[in-house]
Amino acid sequence: MKREAENWLASAQYDLETAEFMYTSGRYIYTVFMSHMALEKITKAVIEEVSGKEPPRTHDLQYLFTLAGLTPEENTQDFIAELSNLSVATRYPVDFERALSDFSKDRAEFVLATTKETFEWIKTQIE
Repeated sequence: MKREAENWLASAQYDLETAEFMYTSGRYIYTVFMSHMALEKITKAVIEEVSGKEPPRTHDLQYLFTLAGLTPEENTQDFIAELSNLSVATRYPVDFERALSDFSKDRAEFVLATTKETFEWIKTQIE
């Protein structure tokens, strides 16, 4: 694997571990945020590995999946779209109190578990 792609992958793994720590500490908004970051960075690792070019500076997971040539199953595609939308609310909360209630333990648990599954699938695409 190219050094640049390895760097993206290491950063993605770090972010996934951070998402886990945020979940165990009850910081559910940041569980979602870091889950998004982990998938964004591992996808950028694929882009770097496949194209040899620096990935674009975007947070749009659907766009990044397209650039990486990743074609996940439909339920994963739906999750990626949902996570992209959720991530906007974590970055720019219009109503922070509402955001705290919207990002419940159950929702964060689902996001984290599905992120881990997706992360592992993406890893198989670059190894």
